[in-house]
Amino acid sequence: MLAGVFEKVGNLALQEREVPTLKSDLDVKIKVLAASICGTDVHILSDPPGHPATPGVIQGHEYVGEVVETGKDVRNVNIGDRVIVDPTTTCGSCHYCQIGRPNLCKNSSTLGIFLDGGWASYSVVPSKNVFKISKEIAPEIAVLAEPLSCVVNGSEKVNVQPGESVVIIGAGPMGQLFTQVLKAAGAAKIICADFSDYRLNYSKLSGATHVLNPKNEDLVKTVKEITKVGADVVIDCVGVLFDQCINLVRSGGQILLVGMNEHAQPQIKQYDLTRNEITVKGTFIQNYDFPKVVKILESNILNLNSLITHKITLDKLEEGIETMRKGEAIKIIVYPL
Repeated sequence: MLAGVFEKVGNLALQEREVPTLKSDLDVKIKVLAASICGTDVHILSDPPGHPATPGVIQGHEYVGEVVETGKDVRNVNIGDRVIVDPTTTCGSCHYCQIGRPNLCKNSSTLGIFLDGGWASYSVVPSKNVFKISKEIAPEIAVLAEPLSCVVNGSEKVNVQPGESVVIIGAGPMGQLFTQVLKAAGAAKIICADFSDYRLNYSKLSGATHVLNPKNEDLVKTVKEITKVGADVVIDCVGVLFDQCINLVRSGGQILLVGMNEHAQPQIKQYDLTRNEITVKGTFIQNYDFPKVVKILESNILNLNSLITHKITLDKLEEGIETMRKGEAIKIIVYPL
């Protein structure tokens, strides 16, 4: 089978690989129906890399497929089922797994980053990492399950109430999904900020009531004018703008930190957090959210079709990566050959 492989720093290779086989009685083999290109994939392929990965691994951690083979001890899915994939493998025995926080597992790994993933025709996955989804949901929509699970996890932490105001910094795929989910939750004012007018146009389709480009207007001043006192919730999907979030949130409001950049070191005035009773929460991947995501996807309450800007076949992966690098796409769907 043809596979998209992280060959070495800065280099993606299309290679012929053997179709994988089951490694345990609890594995399933799926025929990949669709995958996508995530910002993390682009970071992995940067030089120097912005995210670690295992050289030689088949990339692609957002994918959907059909079960074609099951280990003899698999009970949750059957051959022929359409499934979405949770790419994070966990140990089940560390402290965090045992207290119900497997997203913080100290022995976790990730399909498509450290283990072979979905940029190929077939993938072998632990059965506990797949979730059945209706075949009425198109593969290019179901493939958004993984990023959507992260958004659901973060959204539950801030628990936006009907009528509240939200600022979302960063209008990439995660920012778009937060916009749609919080719109569905009843947020009255959703203000999306980004330097890209291209992305902001998609934010309008996702349900943003206001879009702001900091290159053209004062973000803090405009947010205060719209909300009167500052936003109830501010979400940083970029990973470097914690200090700006403090200036945008109202006293007693919440900040949710989503984007990740280990090199970011903004200076924070801790006094402001204390004096204004600002709640700050981090959110990392998902935590038992895939069953909820299945319900969301099957309900068709989100406008996910609007986020799919490109569809390519696996042999066009390098073109897709370059399009993402240029900021000329929201979600690129990849179909195996």
